Amino acid sequence: MIKLYGSQFSLFTGKARSYLKKKGIEYQEITSTLSVYKNFIIPRTGVRYVPVIQTEDDVVIQDTTVIIDTLEEGYPERSVYPDSPKQKLASLLLEVYGDEWLVIPAMHYRWNFPEKNEKFIYSAFGSMVFPKAPQFIQRFVGKKVGAKFKGFVPRLGISDKNIPALEASYEQLLSDLNTHFKDHDFILGGRPSIGDFGLIGPLYAHLYRDPYPGELMKKIAPQVCKWVERMISDEVPQGEFLADDQIPETLMPILQRMASEQLPVLLDTDQRLTQWREENTDTTEVERFIGMHKFTVENVESERAVLPFSLWMFKRPVDFYQSLDDKSDVDDMLSKANFGSALQQGLANDLARVNNVVVFAD
Repeated sequence: MIKLYGSQFSLFTGKARSYLKKKGIEYQEITSTLSVYKNFIIPRTGVRYVPVIQTEDDVVIQDTTVIIDTLEEGYPERSVYPDSPKQKLASLLLEVYGDEWLVIPAMHYRWNFPEKNEKFIYSAFGSMVFPKAPQFIQRFVGKKVGAKFKGFVPRLGISDKNIPALEASYEQLLSDLNTHFKDHDFILGGRPSIGDFGLIGPLYAHLYRDPYPGELMKKIAPQVCKWVERMISDEVPQGEFLADDQIPETLMPILQRMASEQLPVLLDTDQRLTQWREENTDTTEVERFIGMHKFTVENVESERAVLPFSLWMFKRPVDFYQSLDDKSDVDDMLSKANFGSALQQGLANDLARVNNVVVFAD
């Protein structure tokens, strides 16, 4: 049986858990307590991140994208990757959007509403570290552990200056997703794609499960709540992707929001990484943060950390696009989604993951 090491309130554990459930893969979940980190996760992966899976053959894998791709090889039936070009590209893009961009509203709504969230969050963190301790001790310890994660909020570009814009953008996203899920069980029809799994991480673990954003989602996007509940249930969907490589019109506003908010950041990250590489010729390993750059949401400009890992994720849809012989239909979709020529031009930096760290591949 596969073992999943993570936690209920972990964004990326939610993604991996949902994948295992929707594929019908039997697994055992193990909470990543302090002792599990010290005795298993760090020694076996070299990093301090969850989720981690351990296969029946004692292969240990970290990072949800690598976990899913590895398991897809062993469980190829009803793949989460559509066969058709537009649907596969759209789902790859939405995985990047969920994994690498929706962490912004996820972290804002988790940490900037203490009167609603703190007791719940600190108890959850504390129960992970000391699962058998009294609740008051768990909350005390949880506050100390949580402070580390709360410290990432400014690095993501969340500030008093742009919070109203971030909230307006997120609420419109919820509205657009709500419209989509009125007609479709999943992003591309009757079964989940890799795009659904990208979105479920932030939309479940933080934005559905935490008290304040959970109330907000239930209030303004009940169909999104129903999609979340489908994604975390034990039921294995029996439907199919939409026929004829169809991309629903209701997905266009979500892709357009990605193009307007995240795409400029990804392209600038590529340029910044090129400069960083020229200044750091003695290493092939890419640091997690390489300075600050500007970004814009709802016409409000702010600053955030430059996060090169997002380029490794964006490389997946870029590489898939460039592998296509006939790009005409895909180009039409990208044009409607306002992606310009970003995928046609590709990335200046070729990145890979080696021993759970990002490195230059060329």
